[in-house]
Amino acid sequence: MAVDRGRYTCLVSDGDGRRRRKDRKGEQGGRRTVIAAKARELGRKGIIVGDRVRLVGDVSGRPGTLARAVRVEPRTSMLRRSADDTEDTDGIERPIVANADQLVIVTALADPPPRPRMIDRMLVAAYDADIDPLLCLTKSDLAPPDELTALYAPLGVPYVVVHKGGDLSELRDRLAGRISVLVGHSGVGKSTLVNALVPDAERAVSHVNPVTGRGRHTSTSAVALELPEGGWIIDTPGVRSFGLAHISPDTVLLAFPDLVDGSLSCPKNCTHLGDGCALDAWVAEGKADPARLASLRRLLASREGGADALREDSE
Repeated sequence: MAVDRGRYTCLVSDGDGRRRRKDRKGEQGGRRTVIAAKARELGRKGIIVGDRVRLVGDVSGRPGTLARAVRVEPRTSMLRRSADDTEDTDGIERPIVANADQLVIVTALADPPPRPRMIDRMLVAAYDADIDPLLCLTKSDLAPPDELTALYAPLGVPYVVVHKGGDLSELRDRLAGRISVLVGHSGVGKSTLVNALVPDAERAVSHVNPVTGRGRHTSTSAVALELPEGGWIIDTPGVRSFGLAHISPDTVLLAFPDLVDGSLSCPKNCTHLGDGCALDAWVAEGKADPARLASLRRLLASREGGADALREDSE
C-alpha cells in the first residue's frame, strides 16, 4: 500500500479476505496492516506499490513489529517511465506501480492549462503496460473540454469531466472494482480529487503559482487507497515529465490494430515518422482513418521527445 525509506506497508487478509465492517477499534475484521522490510534473499529486486508479496515473521501488525517480505508475486502489469531528467538519457526504467488495470490521466482544463504532449506520453506508457487509459479532465468550471476531447477522439480514449465540488458519480462508476493509478503533473487537482473520492485520505493540496503556472509537489510518494465503493486508487506524486526511452515504436503501434497490417510493408527499423513509411499508402488506399495515423505519429513523436520535448512538458 505504501513504501517509505525501506519500510513497506502491506494489507494482510485472513481467510477469504472479503471486506467486512470495521470493529469498535476501527480495524477491518480479518484484515490488518503490517509493516515489513525486504528480505536479504530478494537481493536488488524492487518492491513497489501495488505488488503482492509473501511475508514471514511477525505478521500480527502490532505496533513496533516488523515482518519480512520474502517473495514478490508475478505482476499482471507494471507502469513505468524512464528518467525524467532532461539531461539523463540512460533509458533506465523507473517502475511506478504494479498490478494496476487502469491509468487515470488527470489534467486540468485551465490553471494550469492542459499539456497534450504530457497526456500523449502517459498514453504511450499505458499502452506499453497494457493498462486501460482514462482521461479525467478537472476544473471544467474554468474552461470547456471540447477542444481537448476532440483531440483524443480518434484514439477512442474514454474521459470524464469534473470540477471541484461537482458530481463525481461517473468517475466513481469507472473506478469501482478496479485498481486505478492516478497520474498527472502538479497543480491539476489530483490530491483534491483523491480527498473527495476517499474522505479520510487527507492528501495535501497544492496551489498553482500564478507566475510560473506550476503546481507544487505535495504527494511525495505513491500510496494505495481503498475506495468506499470497492476497488483501489493509487495516488502518485505530481510529475513534470514522463520519460519513454524504454518503449519501442512497435509497442506503440500495437495499440493501433487497424494500422498493424499496413506496417508489414515498412522498411526495417521504420520509425513510422519519416519518408518511406508504408502506412501512408495504407491510409491512402482507404484501409485506415487518416486521423488514426495522425494520432499514432503524434504519440510516436512524443515518445521520441528528447530534451526539447521534456522541457516543453515542464514549462
